Amino acid sequence: MYVKEQYVFRNNHIHKAVIRNYQIDDFDHLITIQKRAFPPPFPSDLWWNKDQLNQHVSQFPTGALCVEVDGKVSGSMTSLLVDFDPSHPDHTWEGITDNGYIRTHNPNGNTLYVVDLCIDPDFRGFKLGKLLMNAMYEIVVHLRLERLLGGGRIPTYHKVAHEMSVEEYVRRLTTGEYKDPVFTFLLQTGRIPLKAVPGYLEDEESCDYGILMEWKNPFKH
Repeated sequence: MYVKEQYVFRNNHIHKAVIRNYQIDDFDHLITIQKRAFPPPFPSDLWWNKDQLNQHVSQFPTGALCVEVDGKVSGSMTSLLVDFDPSHPDHTWEGITDNGYIRTHNPNGNTLYVVDLCIDPDFRGFKLGKLLMNAMYEIVVHLRLERLLGGGRIPTYHKVAHEMSVEEYVRRLTTGEYKDPVFTFLLQTGRIPLKAVPGYLEDEESCDYGILMEWKNPFKH
């Protein structure tokens, strides 16, 4: 069971935050947050449903986290364990996460894989995404895993896809020449890009690419 309390700040106001494992009683809140955090053109069939959430808390409850601010559920992050081979990195979100049901969870896996991260738009500015990411890093260390890994969206790529390859765009994002709300956020949390994977996720804005980004356990060499 994961429980962590700390304070968060926005507009010179201080609020109490709690990061914890989500439970059945949280499902309605989590689904509402998904709809608010990922409006169209994000595919609506990728929003959580209760069957998926039930799988999360039964297959790998340790990796099912939510954050509360002043007692209100305001975001969530979900993960599973996989056995990742860096020499064969290509995969799809649907394949590795079992379309979000995580029945592909491998208790003996070497990698904590991010299934999803979302924050209620009303609670942006508290840096809750970074809070949840740090919690996942703590789980990586606690379980003595090799890394955290996930495929990040690049929702600004469609604006420049006719001008440059996705690899070139990633290079320019990492130099700061361009900014992307997802990719740049992941850089700020300590994630390192590994590879652009075509067909990773049905996502018009990202031209269906996902950028594999990892955080290596600093205690594993």
